Amino acid sequence: MVSLLTHAVLGIAVISWIVASNRQVFSRAAGGPLVSPLEALYYVIGIASVVLGWYFNIRFVQEYSQGSTNPLWGQHGSWAEYIRLMFTNPAASSASQDYTIANVVLLPLFTIVDGYRRGLRRPWLYFVSSLFTSFAFAFAFYFATIERQHRRAQAPATVDA
Repeated sequence: MVSLLTHAVLGIAVISWIVASNRQVFSRAAGGPLVSPLEALYYVIGIASVVLGWYFNIRFVQEYSQGSTNPLWGQHGSWAEYIRLMFTNPAASSASQDYTIANVVLLPLFTIVDGYRRGLRRPWLYFVSSLFTSFAFAFAFYFATIERQHRRAQAPATVDA
């Protein structure tokens, strides 16, 4: 369970780093709502993916961990065993390879290239967040960021007095 708590802390830290790196995007727009309905939908979807993922990850740790094992390379309840189980049959292998390519190749490629084009700082952190949250959360959070940036660009400019 220590490894799960470590993942939670690291996930929150990376998300905080993204927000702190892009204060201009995440600050509240003058006269606008805190979040738009589309942003809220992205956040709900992302959070739901984390909750579902945590449910299954907690079950994995409870069912497969035996005693005090190495969470990375141990025989039971480790990352190595988790990855082996992802490819236990052709159906699981098909889904797992698809997810792995999307998460490890497409997510960072898209968020880094698109993020820099949009002027985001440290867009590679969205990929890093996927390592501690979920692939779906990282994409949902990125899409919410894009929506927020778009909404802020459409907001009327305020004049400082």
